[in-house]
Amino acid sequence: MVGQRTRNWGKRLLLGTALMGLLALPVMAEKGQIRQVFGKLGLLPSVSEPPQNPSSPAKVELGNILFFDSRLSGDGKLACVSCHIPGLGWADGRTKGIGYRGKPLPRNVPTLLNAAYYDAFFHDGRTLSLEEQAKGPILNPDEMHGDAEQIAATLKGIPEYRERFHAVFNADPSLDTAAAALAAFERTIVSKNSAFDHWIEGDDGTLSPAARRGLELFTNKADCTSCHKGPNFSDGKYHNIGIPGSGTTDRGRFEVTKKPSDLGAFKTPSLRNVALTGPYMHDGSVTTLFDAVKHYQTVDLDFPNLDPLIDHWDLSDQDVSDIVEFLKALTGEPVPVHLPKLPGYPTLSQGR
Repeated sequence: MVGQRTRNWGKRLLLGTALMGLLALPVMAEKGQIRQVFGKLGLLPSVSEPPQNPSSPAKVELGNILFFDSRLSGDGKLACVSCHIPGLGWADGRTKGIGYRGKPLPRNVPTLLNAAYYDAFFHDGRTLSLEEQAKGPILNPDEMHGDAEQIAATLKGIPEYRERFHAVFNADPSLDTAAAALAAFERTIVSKNSAFDHWIEGDDGTLSPAARRGLELFTNKADCTSCHKGPNFSDGKYHNIGIPGSGTTDRGRFEVTKKPSDLGAFKTPSLRNVALTGPYMHDGSVTTLFDAVKHYQTVDLDFPNLDPLIDHWDLSDQDVSDIVEFLKALTGEPVPVHLPKLPGYPTLSQGR
């Protein structure tokens, strides 16, 4: 979300030609035209699968099991679900993550909800596939502190895992095949059918009057669609939005590209289900959704390397509250959670 331009007006005019891929939007009175534009681009498509890792029910189930298995970590105490908790919006609800043996991590844990629609992962976009993303925390010594050879040996030593890997991959377990299964599972963590989606499809009653006012502000005066566009409400790009410490404490995308223009820049997050995934910003420094929206009204315009899209807007607190109500309307249906039985552990009856 960005504020109404008061600087570099020419660039603003160039950006103001489309909505959600075309950034401008007709005024709220023209509901039919708004619905037509959002309906064309605003609904999430089917998830694409990479040809080198096609999905199957057996692969997804294996990934589901591995997601809950702490034996992928160095001390057997952390699993993927330790930081991506379904009941907390598939994030962890903390300001910043907690890693191996309680080590504080430098960034807020991103949600896995609808991550299947991203082209790059982590706040700095340092990996380009869910498969590589899955391996990152496992091998990071500060996060899960896993070891590829030890993980493969552990899984291979469990008959059920060995059977499942052979059935899915025709091979013994390895970190690469485990990551492929995890990625297949993560591509199912998709939340659609929000109130906003139903409104696009013609149900006028799904958006409250406040949410409708917020939608108009979001797409016009507040110009949030400069960055939060497309069906997943993200441009997939990287912006320095003036969060204190960006570029100094945490250099963000710069560490990946070494481009001065990326200093302190972080990936635009999806706004779908954003009401479930606080606290906000890459460092978790903003507690409420209201304050996250309000940031763009108070941001320091002299902040080093501030993205030229960022500017102040002239909105009342009621306007901000209305935008928040619209953002709440982007919450989709809950993703069903299957709690698997982990292979290699005795059942309760066997343990008696």
